[in-house]
Amino acid sequence: MPEISRFLGIIITMYYRDHPPPHFHVRYNQQKALISLQNLSVLEGRLSPRLQGLVIEWAALHQAELLENWELAKSEKPLKSIIPLE
Repeated sequence: MPEISRFLGIIITMYYRDHPPPHFHVRYNQQKALISLQNLSVLEGRLSPRLQGLVIEWAALHQAELLENWELAKSEKPLKSIIPLE
């Protein structure tokens, strides 16, 4: 599972050839979630409100890059790193 970004202890990853709908994975300590790339909502799992806010803020800034990585992952091509939230 390639890591595409890491900030404030939050790890953002995508799987190659993952199932639709387009999404990314978030891990932070014991918290895990799948976030939709289309509407930036939690598809599965649970994040604290603060953590979810940070992840959604970052994803909104990089939505086009995330969608590009989704297409690369479907084709099993190397994913591009995305700058962390500052």
